[in-house]
Amino acid sequence: MEHKFIFDLDSTITKKEILPAIAEKFDLGEIVRKETEAAMCGEVPFAESFSRRVALLAHCPVSEASDLVAGIPLNEGIAAFIRKNPESCYIATGNLDVWIEKLVAALGALEGHVFCSKAVAKGDCTLEVSEVFGPEQKAELVRRLGVRHNTVAIGDGANDIEMCRAADIGIAFGGVREIPEGLRFACGQIFSSDRECAEFLNHLIGV
Repeated sequence: MEHKFIFDLDSTITKKEILPAIAEKFDLGEIVRKETEAAMCGEVPFAESFSRRVALLAHCPVSEASDLVAGIPLNEGIAAFIRKNPESCYIATGNLDVWIEKLVAALGALEGHVFCSKAVAKGDCTLEVSEVFGPEQKAELVRRLGVRHNTVAIGDGANDIEMCRAADIGIAFGGVREIPEGLRFACGQIFSSDRECAEFLNHLIGV
């Protein structure tokens, strides 16, 4: 069976968390960083933490945030794999569509292959979240793809545990942050190098 690869975005494809990067630009870095770490470690439910973080950033200019996110450095081994295999690769992230659209376009992600939280921008400075794409939705995406394909899920945080459990192969990536214990237990493969992770992914597709 053909493999389908489902990637978390923050600290898996990117080399840093996106919301804290936006927050730093608008002098909200410390409070958003703490909220993000609590969510990634599983100390606070994702939806609760995400709503609080977005509320803090709701009045930051959307256009500036989108441009900043587009320039965030990537784990190039993983990014190169996605660019070479767009039909097989999906991105599953809690981040907002209006913030990540330029970044995922630069990755060559296909239409219908990016699943994320959604927001309505009122002008350039006010956000209203209309849909949160959290851990349960990530896992459901993997299960849907798994009906006809072998699934490989790659993530770095506690909100990726259910996604990796639902996949045929779960990969914990620790190239940016320390991998939570629960994610280690959920995954059959663990990598701290994006190059080695990409080599394993290429092996799965016979490259």
